[in-house]
Amino acid sequence: MRETHGGDSLLALRPMFSIRRAGPADAAPLAELAARTFAEAFAAGNTAEDLAAFLAATYGEAQQRREILDQDVITLLVEEGGTLIAFAQLRRGEAPQCVEGPDPVELARFYVDRPWHGRGVAQQLMEAARAAAQNLGARTFWLGVWERNPRAIAFYEKCGFRDVGSHLFLVGSDLQTDRVMVHAGA
Repeated sequence: MRETHGGDSLLALRPMFSIRRAGPADAAPLAELAARTFAEAFAAGNTAEDLAAFLAATYGEAQQRREILDQDVITLLVEEGGTLIAFAQLRRGEAPQCVEGPDPVELARFYVDRPWHGRGVAQQLMEAARAAAQNLGARTFWLGVWERNPRAIAFYEKCGFRDVGSHLFLVGSDLQTDRVMVHAGA
């Protein structure tokens, strides 16, 4: 956040970014952002082989296009000056047994490009994600977060999610444990 000083007043200028739903033309830039932000977040805790296998299977352009076109998926993009800086993806469908409640929608992906951390992007994207979950018919809003990611867990707790259990998440050939969290007020 930049600050300008004028006389006795202090005016804080908020970053100018917008949030919108992804369309098919967004598949390539989304694939690049998704792969890069996932690698930045998790490369240190995974082997290069497992990370490469996961990225190839999950974040290719064709896969992103399929997900964008899927009626049970909403992908939200955050842009600043025409550049993607964050995204979230929600999916309607089955939830792990520890998620109790009707009409579950998963916050399947939530990533903010590192230069934008701490600038209000994540909070506004979370608000948009909650609204999108309601548009998908959610009465139960849940997510999985790697148990070895305390920063993300703290952020989700701050946003009103609570830990209800765990499920397994495969990165390449490495079976990992995610904490499952449900939003208190879906």
